[in-house]
Amino acid sequence: MSDDYIITSKFRTLGGAPSALLRGLLYALTLLGAVWALEIHHSLAWAFFKEQYLGLFLALGLGSIFLGVKARREERGDKVPWYDWLLAGGGFVVGLYVTVLYPTIAYRLGVLSPDRWLLGGLAVFLILEATRRIAGWGLVWCAVPCILYAKFAYLFPGLLYARGSSWERIATYLYLDASGILGLPLNVAASIIVAFIFFGRALYAVGGDKFLTDVALKIMGRYRGGAAKVAVVSSSLFGTVSGSAVANVAVDGAITIPMMKRTGYPPHIAAAIEAVASNGGQIMPPVMGAAAFLIAEFLNISYGEVALAAAIPACLYFLALFTQVDLEAAKHGLVGLPTEQIPKFQTMMRRGWVFVIPLSLLVYTLMIANWEPGKAGMVAVIATFLVGALQKETRPTFRAILASIEETGQTLLDIVVVTALAGLVIGALQLSGLTFKLSLLLVTVTGGNVLFLLALTAVVCILLGMSLPTTVVYITLAVLVGPALTQLGIVPLAAHLFLFYFGMLSLITPPDCLATYTAAAIAHSDFWKTGWTGMRLGIAAYIVPFVFALHPALILKGTTEEIIVAIATSAIGVILLGIGCAGYLFRPLGWAKRGVLWLAALLLLLPSWGGVWLMIDAAGGVLGLLFLLWEWNRSAARDAPLAQPNSSGP
Repeated sequence: MSDDYIITSKFRTLGGAPSALLRGLLYALTLLGAVWALEIHHSLAWAFFKEQYLGLFLALGLGSIFLGVKARREERGDKVPWYDWLLAGGGFVVGLYVTVLYPTIAYRLGVLSPDRWLLGGLAVFLILEATRRIAGWGLVWCAVPCILYAKFAYLFPGLLYARGSSWERIATYLYLDASGILGLPLNVAASIIVAFIFFGRALYAVGGDKFLTDVALKIMGRYRGGAAKVAVVSSSLFGTVSGSAVANVAVDGAITIPMMKRTGYPPHIAAAIEAVASNGGQIMPPVMGAAAFLIAEFLNISYGEVALAAAIPACLYFLALFTQVDLEAAKHGLVGLPTEQIPKFQTMMRRGWVFVIPLSLLVYTLMIANWEPGKAGMVAVIATFLVGALQKETRPTFRAILASIEETGQTLLDIVVVTALAGLVIGALQLSGLTFKLSLLLVTVTGGNVLFLLALTAVVCILLGMSLPTTVVYITLAVLVGPALTQLGIVPLAAHLFLFYFGMLSLITPPDCLATYTAAAIAHSDFWKTGWTGMRLGIAAYIVPFVFALHPALILKGTTEEIIVAIATSAIGVILLGIGCAGYLFRPLGWAKRGVLWLAALLLLLPSWGGVWLMIDAAGGVLGLLFLLWEWNRSAARDAPLAQPNSSGP
């Protein structure tokens, strides 16, 4: 499930005072996050704890959820029931208690007073209920066993045994400790993610989405399969501002999927291309999915370092996709878009030059100046509205600005509840001590075999991702499996990127692949055909993480020579892999020939540690080159009679 996927039917359609109150809470949630991201609190005359801010942020989020989200799907949704007023009030109580009293609480965290554990129990209940409404029972049933384990760990044998804690201690710890609800996941959501969601909405408010589509049309529209290449480019550009696969499909796919179908792509291929391209937006710098910001916080490194490390794997992902998209166009005899459908550069830039400023500013502040991500995002938001106001065509109305603030707040509701729940899971596991034991258990089970552990982790990531958002999958496995991966010698950044990649792959891996499902619905295509095609198009994402986990030169960790060799061999290997998956080069390829290409690709993608490994890479390169020359020669011989004027060849 996507981090910001919102099923509109679960929201109430209120009127009158309740509607105004809910809208005010959503405004407050967005603007509070914006002010905090801009670090305005540092200029205040008094100290303000981060936990006080998180308490207020949680209060606004829980209050909005219980007022705006139905308790049951069959509910009419035109008014707020009496019990939801009580639950919303409870959300404000548990949040404002922390906001008002945390300066006192901070110096007496170990005290288990009745007010703390009672409000802690209420906070846990409210978060579980809010999660049920927003994301369904699946997430709830992932969190509840973790909490129960913290209580009943003394019933388990062997390494799983622990003393267990009292309910009072569990409730207080989860509520007030920095490893619980007020921990890293909620902090990242409230300090960073809010700014980038707001940035995406601000771009839409001033027409930036049209500019990104025009850029893609200008770059790729004239080439064969131009419509599909436009989809790939535009979806990756949308991904840099939204970081959400499903949002990309919903916004971009509504334009690109019909365009691909009109130019001759079968519906299931058009839908699969859009789903895979949109999913790639989560791994495409400069702005990746929400979990990428968590990687930076977990490893205590700059976000720019994470984005830089992810750049080459992301390019390989799109290189494999582009290769297959181009060959699908050749296979079906598809040409580029008509000239009249491609925007003129002068016209496009006359209207859209203003959008280059906030995007460039974002890249500079994040990647070069190393600003805090939240502050960089908010500066980009302000710049977007300011430069948008310079032209009549892009000038946002006051209503559009308010709508972008409200939509940001509504999108944040999913993030607030998911990250608060992740805090519950992490806190319960740390309180029980399971996080320290599980890495030893995993290393023991896999016999210390790093490849076996990586394969097991990849399967678990995809399975968890079928019912959990990418962010939750990453957080859970970063805590549970991350230490085991690093214990076996994998570079920490490579280990965390591995978890991130396979967490997001569930969005295009059947049976429960939400990005693919959304694209198939837009294209009116068969879901299963779309799903399997999407896996083929996104094949690089299933292989490249193993490469950079075992050989971190691919994430720019190593000598210059190692990095150059890793990039070159991987790029050639990914192209050969794409050709084999497409089953077409100059002519259709049988399974035997595709097998030769896959073997050459595998030899090239194997990590190069020097010596014999370089010889294996060279063997893969030679095999691939000989195959390409053979096919080119055979194709030229076949087409030669057609080039002769008097030929009667077929």
